[in-house]
Amino acid sequence: MAENTEQNEAKHDNSSSPGMTDQEKEMAASAYEAFATGKYDDSVKHLEALQERNKEDYKIAMNKSIVEFYKSGQTTTGNLKQTLMAMKNQVHTSSEDVDGLDDVENSLLYYNQAIIHYHMRQYSEAISIGEKLYQFLEPFEKFAQAVCFLLVDLYLLTFQPEKALHLLAVLDKLSVQGSTKNGKGENNSSNKDGNQRAEFTAMIEAAKSKMHQYKVRAYIQMKSSKACKREIKSVMNTAGNSAPSLFLKSNFEYLRGNYRKAVKLLNSSNIAEHPGPIKTGECVRCMFWNNLGCIHFAMGKHNLGIFYFKKALQENDHTCAQLGDGSNGQSKKFTGIPMCALLANKRYELLYNCGIQLLHIGRPLAAFECLMEAVQVYHSNPRLWLRLAECCISANKGGSEQESKGLPCKKGIVQSIVGQGYHRKIVLASQSTQNTIYSEGQSAAIPVASMEFAAICLRNALLLLPEHQQQDMKTENGSKSSSQSGSTESGSENSDACSGKGQEADKFLSAAPSSPLRKQEVENLRCSILACSTYVALALGDNLMALNHAEKLLNQTKVSGSLKFLGHLYAAEALISLDRISDAIAHLNPENVSDVSMGVLTSEQDQGSDKGDEPVESSGKQTPLCYPSSVTSARAMMLFNLGSAYCLRSEYDKARKCLHQVTTVTSHDISRSWECKGNVSSCIFYSILK
Repeated sequence: MAENTEQNEAKHDNSSSPGMTDQEKEMAASAYEAFATGKYDDSVKHLEALQERNKEDYKIAMNKSIVEFYKSGQTTTGNLKQTLMAMKNQVHTSSEDVDGLDDVENSLLYYNQAIIHYHMRQYSEAISIGEKLYQFLEPFEKFAQAVCFLLVDLYLLTFQPEKALHLLAVLDKLSVQGSTKNGKGENNSSNKDGNQRAEFTAMIEAAKSKMHQYKVRAYIQMKSSKACKREIKSVMNTAGNSAPSLFLKSNFEYLRGNYRKAVKLLNSSNIAEHPGPIKTGECVRCMFWNNLGCIHFAMGKHNLGIFYFKKALQENDHTCAQLGDGSNGQSKKFTGIPMCALLANKRYELLYNCGIQLLHIGRPLAAFECLMEAVQVYHSNPRLWLRLAECCISANKGGSEQESKGLPCKKGIVQSIVGQGYHRKIVLASQSTQNTIYSEGQSAAIPVASMEFAAICLRNALLLLPEHQQQDMKTENGSKSSSQSGSTESGSENSDACSGKGQEADKFLSAAPSSPLRKQEVENLRCSILACSTYVALALGDNLMALNHAEKLLNQTKVSGSLKFLGHLYAAEALISLDRISDAIAHLNPENVSDVSMGVLTSEQDQGSDKGDEPVESSGKQTPLCYPSSVTSARAMMLFNLGSAYCLRSEYDKARKCLHQVTTVTSHDISRSWECKGNVSSCIFYSILK
């Protein structure tokens, strides 16, 4: 996107506004010529002289501010933002209340404000300004193209590919109309017209290459393989084997599951020839290592993935040090760093990816540190709060060999042994003594990897999800599920939705830096959060809250078989702890288990999405050892706990019958299916004693 070029054009156009004398127009032209050649001091002098003649025209002051901004090396972005805001207040206009003629007159001021919001990652404000400018584009050809490109970039950054494609279609029409007008223009001077025609033709060709790349990004977000494949051919024809085109093609193959081909395409890109972040605002080396990390994450090679993510972090820190952003943050109010390089810092996105990767390789404490730093920026992402809770749960599960393999452990269940011989008795611990105080002596709100903090994280995640009533009102489908946090993008196939404002925000739930959540993904996430909340409440001894979460989980309309299975187990444990054994027995009925698959439910359209003709590589994901491998072993576990519940009611014959049924399953399956805890786990000792 040519933001800096368009700021130059804004300066030139505004300086020679109607009502100026010929001498003033000459001074304005001299100021622009000095600015275009990099002689900023001379340009400022011309503008100051022009300002003396016309002190009421704020556009002269705006151009002077832009020249001074360039004179500083584009490092005073915050000051320029304040200056433009003051100018907007000075002319008593607002981007919220649009007055047609007045808004056209001040459109370049608004455009410059949108550019600054874009570089400061304030995308909502930039989109709000850009959409209002879009209403008054007819009088401006080159300016219309600049506004459209800005909006396209913003829509893609905020995962609104339908709106982006709509604007790209408008750009196609503008390019055709502009070339036609240029070819049929009045010939005041043949040489001048010839130069203008050549310049406009070159601009259209450059715009076409850029539009093809934007279309590929939009189709990747929409996961439309056929359309994306067609546009990638156009990108390769127009841009060749450049780094951006190869990165886009690698992303396309990655989403199709062709991971080896995606790695090969990345390795074939010549990133050394790409301009640095000061010119482009992108650190290509950082993107290269990050993409390799995402691909190896999808392949299930998590140790290699974390290696590449660490390389990306090192490259990002090196780039920030070169730019003078030693704090790796935004606390310096955007001073001292060129504006075009403000978007180069990807530290928090990389920390998010590192945290997810570390969680998968069994390093929850290191993952917790990474995600805690990322949540300071992405605090409105419910999925990130769930990942933090999972780090806390994993860190507090214990590190013994028995627990890691899913085997039962007497520690915490048997409190003491009294007597000898025939009078020997085993004293079992009560529910209250089994539950550990994980953060004794400190507030639960302190960010440490404790179960109390996990409960807070899960409560935040639930609060960030929309209510069921709001979800039921959204009848638009076309959803596609995203299985990777912080790495894949999603969109919708309905290109007609771009004409309606606010429709995209209704259909998606923002989950930056990962892709937004669709309706079904929100429901899947809600089920996962409720299951984790039940587990944490049981661990903390809050049985009423655990039962409440378990019942909510079981009442969900589309809950996966694995979570439904856990919901019945957790509800039974909470009920036994509350001495409601009859209700617990109803939950422990083996017929309640009909599916233990760990996959999330997706829509019908997602199941039929086009994946291409090539075979998809395996992701390398495995079922945890402590989880039942089949419905048979899951039902054996339910029978095991059902027998324990019968023991509590002294119905030993029924308990013995349940245990005999359990023996039909191999001992290996029994060891894999052990998932009980608390009093449900301890009940087996009653049957042994009796």
